[in-house]
Amino acid sequence: MPTLLIFHEVDDVEHWLKSPKREEVFGPLGITVRTFTDPAKSQRVGLIAEVPDLDAFQRIMATPEAAEAMKFDGVRPDTILILVEP
Repeated sequence: MPTLLIFHEVDDVEHWLKSPKREEVFGPLGITVRTFTDPAKSQRVGLIAEVPDLDAFQRIMATPEAAEAMKFDGVRPDTILILVEP
C-alpha cells in the first residue's frame, strides 16, 4: 500500500483540522490520513495518507468533488506537494 506525504497551505488551520471533507472524499476509497501542522504556526499543513490504490487517488483528486472539498477546507491548490514512498 503506497504511503504519501502531502504538504500544502490552508487559509485557516483550525477549520482544516476540523473539516469532515477528508473522510467524505477519501474514506470510500479506503484511504486513511493522519494530519500535521507546522509548529511555527504558519498556514502550512501536512498529511500522511495510506492509499490502497494510487490510480484511484489520482482520479479522485482530478474531480470536481475533490476541488470543492479543497475549496471548503481552504486548501491553496498551488501549494500542494505530494511525495510517494518508493
